[in-house]
Amino acid sequence: MKFPSLKSLAQGALDTIKRYPFEILFAFVGTIAATTEIELKQLSRLNEGWCIRLIMVANLGLLLSLSASLYTKSLDLAVNRRRLIKWGATLFAASLILIINPSVREADYLRFFLMSLAFHLLVAFAAFTGKGQLQGFWQFNKTLFLRFLTSVLYGLVLFLGLAAAIGATNFLFNFKFESDTYAILWVWIAGIFTTIFFLAGVPAETSLLDSDHSYPKGLKIFTQYVLIPLATVYLIILLAYEIKILVQWNLPKGLVSNLILGYAVFGILSLLLVYPIREHAENKWLKTFSRSFYFLLIPLLGLLFVAVGARVFKYGVTEYRYFLILLACWLLFISVYFLLFKKQNIKLIPVSLCILTLLAIYGPQSAVSVSMYSQRRIIIKFFEKYKAVKDGKLMPVDSNKVNKIDGSHVVANLDYFISKYDILPLQPYINKDLTLVTDSLGKKKSQFYHGSVSDRYELRSDKVEWAKNYLGLHRFQPYYRGQEDNVTAVNGYTFRSNEDITVIKGYDLSLATDNSADTVVNNYNGTKITEIHPDTQERIIKIGNDVFRFDVEALARKLVADSVKMEKYLQRTNESYMPKTYNLPRVMLAVNQETAKYQVTFMAESIQYNPQGGKTLHVNFAPGTYLIKIK
Repeated sequence: MKFPSLKSLAQGALDTIKRYPFEILFAFVGTIAATTEIELKQLSRLNEGWCIRLIMVANLGLLLSLSASLYTKSLDLAVNRRRLIKWGATLFAASLILIINPSVREADYLRFFLMSLAFHLLVAFAAFTGKGQLQGFWQFNKTLFLRFLTSVLYGLVLFLGLAAAIGATNFLFNFKFESDTYAILWVWIAGIFTTIFFLAGVPAETSLLDSDHSYPKGLKIFTQYVLIPLATVYLIILLAYEIKILVQWNLPKGLVSNLILGYAVFGILSLLLVYPIREHAENKWLKTFSRSFYFLLIPLLGLLFVAVGARVFKYGVTEYRYFLILLACWLLFISVYFLLFKKQNIKLIPVSLCILTLLAIYGPQSAVSVSMYSQRRIIIKFFEKYKAVKDGKLMPVDSNKVNKIDGSHVVANLDYFISKYDILPLQPYINKDLTLVTDSLGKKKSQFYHGSVSDRYELRSDKVEWAKNYLGLHRFQPYYRGQEDNVTAVNGYTFRSNEDITVIKGYDLSLATDNSADTVVNNYNGTKITEIHPDTQERIIKIGNDVFRFDVEALARKLVADSVKMEKYLQRTNESYMPKTYNLPRVMLAVNQETAKYQVTFMAESIQYNPQGGKTLHVNFAPGTYLIKIK
């Protein structure tokens, strides 16, 4: 094996730069921006925001310009027309920096991810927009995938080697390279080295790939013995669960959506990987697997629609639920297509997914818009419920008249809304000029970094606090997450002793609870005393062969039930979202048990207990002391 010389490596890199000048330029800009962001972090929110925007635009520009290069090369266009398309793609990508601003709108992170995904899919088929060329399309994407993995591996090895060298220099020569040196090193390796290495392996003549019928044997083994069995496992679990749902007639759990998508991903990926060998005589079983996969996917998609629909009806649309619905519709379309049409064009998969992704980025049908309208509507309905809407504007509510669960829910929704979409989309419903409010809050000094303005996270928090105060919701905290699939009440009951000194008579031993391990063993005059901490509501102690079980949950239930007696021990507070706290005599927190040999009292110091809808969640916390009398 002949290793390439430094001269040939340099020449190869130079050829790649000449072949993909715009792509390398975007990579260089993104690398410089990432380096600057590392250096400016926590020093300047404005400049940091611009750096993040440059990094995003550099990523999008590289992908879009690469797509333009592949497209123009595949059509063998005239030089002037080719340049026009490339310059158009480059200028369009550069103009996105005026639109994307994640430091103000967290939703722009999602928009960037969607654009990046769409442009990745565009790279996959940009060189194969004509009819046919399915074999070349498959070979091209296989080459890109393997080249990407190789680039990552080489970049990682190079980074680890140089990072070790820097660490050795620090140790041997007392140099002071800071931690950001390693971050900058990784940025330059990932941004420049791996990009050039990857681009150097992109097939130059995509038209020749259609005659390439080579197929890696390892890929078939990986698909046949890893991916397809995984898809089968998902299928068995999901079909069993669907039968359970039909028998018990209950709504499916939210997790089932992820399992269905997992089955779909593994199945479709398996079918794509074995596409070139599907017609071979020894692989006839692949056709059976393909039809059964899409056929069995359809009832599972029905289950997915029910699971998502139930949560949309209760909590509204979020981006996550939007994409679940979108993917379910896309999978239904793909399943019907591959079941009904014999001539199956696998290019339809990235093309259709790219179109749907682009539609989900901007516009009234986009993920952010649909989710924003839904979440804003939830906020407005709260104010309509409490008659705090006048002439289409939200008015401050009387927090003393607001149910604490409703108040916590709406604050959670408000926090979610402003963090995702900024405060400005609320302008049609607010009398104040929110642009001026945002400008004023943006000039506040940071609470954490002396001499600088608030960072973007502090600014978002300030906007939420301003909105809460303006709308009369300052007494509530987002302890109830209305937009989450699993709503858990944080408030409950806290029982604690109001006595600092306890007089102990008639007992021989005192042993404080020790939760440092599942089982704690002590010895007293040859007798083993064991504390056992099961995952239940009990406190268990074993003295010799005698076992004592103290049901702390039953004690808490008893205290809650005696509401008249407990009223005089209630600690009053103005914070409606806080748990009810009772200061009790210590004797009320004691539970007694005895056997022929011992009498044991468990005396709790405090009990934190969370019920919901009459059904116990659990006792969160119950430290205490065991008092032991030897008979």
